[in-house]
Amino acid sequence: MAKVSYVDIPDELVDSFYSNLTAQSRFTNARITKRVVLLSRAKIKGLSQKSLLPQITALWNGFSDAQRIAWNVAGAANDMTGFRLFVQDQCLREKNGFAGVSTPSALHQGWVGWLNVSAPATEIKIIQMHPHFYYVLRKVTGTKSSYNPVKITEDFGFPLQISLNYSSNLVSQGAGSYAKFYADVWSSYQGRDIHTLCEIDLDLVSDWKSATATLSTVIGYPVSYDLYFHLYNVRGDLYFDDVVSKHNDINWARDWKCNNINVTFTHAFYQVPKNWVATVFPDGAIYDSIYLDFV
Repeated sequence: MAKVSYVDIPDELVDSFYSNLTAQSRFTNARITKRVVLLSRAKIKGLSQKSLLPQITALWNGFSDAQRIAWNVAGAANDMTGFRLFVQDQCLREKNGFAGVSTPSALHQGWVGWLNVSAPATEIKIIQMHPHFYYVLRKVTGTKSSYNPVKITEDFGFPLQISLNYSSNLVSQGAGSYAKFYADVWSSYQGRDIHTLCEIDLDLVSDWKSATATLSTVIGYPVSYDLYFHLYNVRGDLYFDDVVSKHNDINWARDWKCNNINVTFTHAFYQVPKNWVATVFPDGAIYDSIYLDFV
């Protein structure tokens, strides 16, 4: 087996290289392997026997036109086709041991964000930081599971619009209780740091609904902002999806689909910030992504 420490691929050979070879993990047993393009009949048979796609396709083919339209509407909210969303959702149902099929909704799809406060806790607060510069992970073209850290420059501008879809089942534990999703905008004026909030007050008890807030101006020069979820003096559950932090016509919210809000990056990706970080996190508080049995 040939071992190399570095490969410099000429530009004219890049396409050919990635069409025949693929990179595996660079941090644990790093290696280059052959890209499997043509499968033998035996392998195809084995894959088809393990795949859920045939039975999911059969379910889809049995849907009425109205059901397919409903899935297409839900998929459009998640930048997916209705069939692709249904395949993703049904696989999650199978993985989590749920029977039947979900009822499609434009307000939530697949994984959703989850905040839970149980005794002895009565509070949880998480933050997603949005400085001027930060790193995100971006998949390497032509690979199965390789990612590169990419530096993002977020030039902040107005108006700032925040929104989300959410469902809640929270119980007040005393005076001053609340549930909020908000942006804290930092601006500089005459040598002073000024913080202006763009807030959405969340109902303590609500079925799935959408909520939006907009901030058009602040005092002084806007520098940056952070996003927060804050549950105070309450216990119960908050579920959310489709998080939006929009300015300059771009949604800058990381993991806006809430696939893994508590992900931790390791190895060479230490400089990539977590999607959400807990700032108030007592015993009894939980935040994660979860799949619910929506029927």
